[in-house]
Amino acid sequence: MAETDQKTPLSPARRWAAAAVLLLANFMNLIDITIVNVALPSMKNELAAPPNLIEWIVAGYTFSFAILLLPAGRMGDLLGRRKLFVSGIALFTAASLVCGIAPGIGTLVTARIVQGVGAAIMTPQTLALVPRLFPPEQRGAAFGLFALTAGLASVAGPIVGGLLLTADIYGLGWRPIFLVNIPLGIAAFIAALMLVPKGQGNRKLGIDKVGIAIAAVATLALLFPLVEAPSIGWQVWMYPMVIAAPILGWVFIRWQRHQEERNAPQLLPMRLLRSGSFLSGSLLNAALFTAVPSYFFTMALYLQAGYGLTPLQSGLTTTPFPLGVLLASATTGWFGSRWVRWRVMGGGILIATGFAGQLWAIWTMGDAISWWRMAPWFFFGGFGLGNTVSPLFQVSLSAADSNDSGSASGAVQAIRQVGISFGIAIMGGIFFGMLGGAEPGDHEAYRSAMMSAIGYAMVIASVVILTPWFTPMKIERTED
Repeated sequence: MAETDQKTPLSPARRWAAAAVLLLANFMNLIDITIVNVALPSMKNELAAPPNLIEWIVAGYTFSFAILLLPAGRMGDLLGRRKLFVSGIALFTAASLVCGIAPGIGTLVTARIVQGVGAAIMTPQTLALVPRLFPPEQRGAAFGLFALTAGLASVAGPIVGGLLLTADIYGLGWRPIFLVNIPLGIAAFIAALMLVPKGQGNRKLGIDKVGIAIAAVATLALLFPLVEAPSIGWQVWMYPMVIAAPILGWVFIRWQRHQEERNAPQLLPMRLLRSGSFLSGSLLNAALFTAVPSYFFTMALYLQAGYGLTPLQSGLTTTPFPLGVLLASATTGWFGSRWVRWRVMGGGILIATGFAGQLWAIWTMGDAISWWRMAPWFFFGGFGLGNTVSPLFQVSLSAADSNDSGSASGAVQAIRQVGISFGIAIMGGIFFGMLGGAEPGDHEAYRSAMMSAIGYAMVIASVVILTPWFTPMKIERTED
């Protein structure tokens, strides 16, 4: 089978074909998160599983994925990013098969945990390979396409899930939502071997085993309460975990500094943690993603429980959002690496406009959902997101050299995953708190709950607008 060596110059066609493979793998992971939520009621009925086990279909994937992102990114630096990428695809695809044929809830939850491991192995390599594939002036366009896949997945998940459940292919019910990954995974695996540059990695970097352990415990301590609280409420035992998480984070940083002083392996190099660009880009990206996925989570509840839309109808209502991201991916390519600070601020203003417009649309909504009333504001939000995420990726990953791009990519995405979980816990808490004991179909109650949740999203949009005034927001490197 043909294989592209790391030293071989890439033609533009080969470069973008390889990027398409990375985007496909990234899309598989992102859509898998949203598509499963649609099928949870069907799984519960068929498998006769209690609610505490059903929720682990989502939680098990989330934990294994988030905990392993950082070490998997570093393993890509050590062993070669394509090697880790195709290994992750293979494991993700195999686990999808087991999910699709699982005879019981125990097998399904176990396979979902393994699926999260596969996703964690392949996902950091996608962003880390962009500097290898593209010259600096084209990386903005490439990162813009990653924003597009995020926007598409958030909307396409409910649509595809609804279509597959409605079709009930061969009487398989919810199982095709996992089985559909198999042909996609096989295609991505073969295409990656043919198109993605091989690379050998740098084994001299070594493995920071203690750092991996500390980071895993810190991530679990923070994520476990955030993921579990929406379903079981805040329990007394959760508070010590939340308090311990930042303490463990401090211990992790101290350990990395200790490793640097000894010239020993580091999981997350201190030169990244000292970089204003890396910190500002990755943290602002995480802050942004505390609002966007949770916005769609609560919007789905508003449309489906509040107004009786099906998952398919709900997904179609939000389609202008990825259309906005698609248009933004073209504009980010034109900007390249220019005017980063102003692009982030401008994107934040567009996002805020989308949220503010949606507040007006919901406030004036009658007894039926008006697609035309909501569509422009979804589009504004998507266009803003696409113009914000690309420069934030450029800024944060520009701080990494060729030895650390996997570690940087894993860290950026791990921090973002924490942000997503935090946002769903906070925004979901606001939504359900305002909803109280309202029954489905209570338009006024769901309207008030959704408007309150968007209020949180508006605060985050304000942070995105203001932060570039006070923090470094520049691209540090223009070469690998």
